[in-house]
Amino acid sequence: MAALAALSIRAQEKPAGPPPLREINEYFVGLSEKLTPAVVLVLSNAYQPTEDDGAATVALRQSTGSGVFVSADGYLVTNAHVVAGATRVRVQLPSVRQPGDKSILRPPGRTLPARVIGIDRETDLALLRVEAAGLPYLTFGDSDRVRQGQLVLAIGNPLGLENSITMGVVSSVARQLRPEDRVVYLQTDAPINPGNSGGPLVDVNGQVIGINTVILSHSGGSEGLGFSVPSNIVRSVIAQLQREGAVVRGDLGVEAQTITPALAAGLSLSRDRGVVLSDVTARGPGDNAGLRIGDIVLSLNGKPMENARQFHVNVYYQPVAGTVTLRIMRSREELEVTAVVLDRRDDKERFRKLVDDRQNLVPRLGILAVGLDTKAIELLGGLRRDHGILVASLVPPGGSRGHLQAGDVIYAINNQPVSTLHELRAMIEKFPPEDTVVAQIERGGKLRFVEVPLE
Repeated sequence: MAALAALSIRAQEKPAGPPPLREINEYFVGLSEKLTPAVVLVLSNAYQPTEDDGAATVALRQSTGSGVFVSADGYLVTNAHVVAGATRVRVQLPSVRQPGDKSILRPPGRTLPARVIGIDRETDLALLRVEAAGLPYLTFGDSDRVRQGQLVLAIGNPLGLENSITMGVVSSVARQLRPEDRVVYLQTDAPINPGNSGGPLVDVNGQVIGINTVILSHSGGSEGLGFSVPSNIVRSVIAQLQREGAVVRGDLGVEAQTITPALAAGLSLSRDRGVVLSDVTARGPGDNAGLRIGDIVLSLNGKPMENARQFHVNVYYQPVAGTVTLRIMRSREELEVTAVVLDRRDDKERFRKLVDDRQNLVPRLGILAVGLDTKAIELLGGLRRDHGILVASLVPPGGSRGHLQAGDVIYAINNQPVSTLHELRAMIEKFPPEDTVVAQIERGGKLRFVEVPLE
């Protein structure tokens, strides 16, 4: 009896070491209940490519993605590709369990219209807002402190299956999808599928450490290779989107490449690692400061430069019109150069903030357009003429109906001058379906004729 009593006492003692599996299970159940109310289904209506009787056209279709509230007053983050080119965006909130509810099945949550505050295609991020208050939201963690192997949760709506949670680990804290890619992702093996785009990657403290963006897959489904934009980048991008409606990135008018041993040997460089300038734009800020092709960049504002991505990221986070100090090596001699940072002129997204999807759509041309005004001309950096229509974006995004591009300025259609959006629409409506018009445009300071097939 004494032996049995001793055994019973030992069985009731709390085991030493890590928490038992049951406590871990209850922790994650509680964490899930805390996180999921802040994650929403994003419904986007946008023009997308389609085929009708063999003819390529565009049609208005609905797609879905995920988003996460980052403030109680309705700001939420999603992916740019979820809402780019959308004519209508809504978010469906998770359903709320009411007192007395017993069924595990819940009715759909309420749906609210959402406004696109801004889009940044380079990081594939978008900031939306709904008119509501007191909403549940998640906070950002510090992605620079994320470690390989730590546990993470991915929350979203894969294939439209609302509020799904998967678990995994951080596979890599700094993954580039292309060698000179300026965006470095967190890689995770937490299952991510189409529809998870824009949902949060969350650590065990319940903080957002990334926004799920892309997967690598042969099958189209999860194969354990998911990628998230790190939270520190997300935080910086959405702060600019909230203030300006767009992200303005600094530029020195130079192109940098990461030095490899082969590159160092072939170019007879004095270092076999770091950053070398492969191009310097004539009369750009770098050229004006005295930078040359072949210069090795040792540091930027005192920070050692180890690779090209680090260099470009540190440049475009600098305030526009400010200055940076570069320590360079040229022919084994160290020099210090001060250069002025200007905004990047190759960012076509800067035109997107000038238009509204409903008011500025010209569906038969497949564009969002706006008449020239002082702001548009300033963004373009000067034009050959003072009238015309600016192509702010294509519909669908990334499409190329008749080779029009964002940033083109339309001066005439079939030799008829056009200066207002109303004139353009009225002119286009006179042509029969599937006809082709010739637009005279300015692109990059040069005039050209472009054939544009009509809907």
